[in-house]
Amino acid sequence: MLYNRAVKLSVVFLAASFACSIAVARLTEEPVKLEKSDAGIDAIVPAGAKLEKIATGFTWTEGPIWIHEGYLLFADIPANAIHKWVPGWSNSKIFIQPSGWTEAAPFGGKEPGSNGMTLDPRGRLTVAGHARRNVWRLETMDAHGQITVLADSYQGKRLNSPNDLVYKSDGSLYFTDPPYGLATQSDEDPKKQLKVNGVYRIEGAAKQAPGAPPAHDKIQLLISDITRPNGLCFSPDEKYLYVNSSDLKKKIWMRYVVKPDGSVTDGKLISDATSDPREGGPDGMKVDQKGNIYSTGPGGIWIFSPELQHIGTIDLPEKAANMAWGDADGKTLYITDSTSVYRIKLKIPGVRP
Repeated sequence: MLYNRAVKLSVVFLAASFACSIAVARLTEEPVKLEKSDAGIDAIVPAGAKLEKIATGFTWTEGPIWIHEGYLLFADIPANAIHKWVPGWSNSKIFIQPSGWTEAAPFGGKEPGSNGMTLDPRGRLTVAGHARRNVWRLETMDAHGQITVLADSYQGKRLNSPNDLVYKSDGSLYFTDPPYGLATQSDEDPKKQLKVNGVYRIEGAAKQAPGAPPAHDKIQLLISDITRPNGLCFSPDEKYLYVNSSDLKKKIWMRYVVKPDGSVTDGKLISDATSDPREGGPDGMKVDQKGNIYSTGPGGIWIFSPELQHIGTIDLPEKAANMAWGDADGKTLYITDSTSVYRIKLKIPGVRP
């Protein structure tokens, strides 16, 4: 009897130890690995900075956005889901599923879910539908709340698969539209109707009435010569729009001058990482309040100064997809990194919706 009791206690202890080890695996911390190209990086990344894993167990995480009430949303595209993570949780929980493909027939590709997310000037969640082939807005933070479609076509042809998006302060919405949300992810996909992979603007998107159909006459094609437009963001003063290309044959970052009417001109190459053999490429982009530009790239997060100089790279364990500024002070960078989500505490607050 004592033996049996001892065995039971040992089993309980081992089970508890195993549970603890799982919890530790879900929330780990390690020193940030930083490649310095310029001393200016020291004003951004603090000495002794830590890379903390806050959630894991996914396939391809994307589109993180910090919600003002104090939590993070992010997508797991292959799982066709948007997840929610609250500080203190050992992992995330599903917030919306399906987030992208909703048709009864099987999708047939690798990425059926939604992609990038942002907030409009009223704090409403706006989503790049990816496999849903539209841009949609959730009218309240109720996962089952009303959805308003802001864009689904251009000049009568269906969008490819909206990828990432950003609002300008006037309420217009800019988004990229490569073919990654189509089943074959190629320009030859039989369902691809548009010849271009464009960057678009929706004039007055934030003013569209809840439930109203898309205002197709308000959708403007701004850029049509980037082969795989992906991440985009504005400079803090909105004088410039930054756009990158995730084409493996042309991994580049571009800067455009924003004109008074919201269109863009004078494209300038910021950097070309095509020859860098490391895993990853240009994808999600953000800026901080000093005008430094952050983008995923080969090896991790590439950081450029406002003068467009590459000043350093934060190395990451996996291929990074996107990032978002979070926490009360806006200094924490949340990063979607393939199977996991990480965060890093930095020195300068980010520009966030």
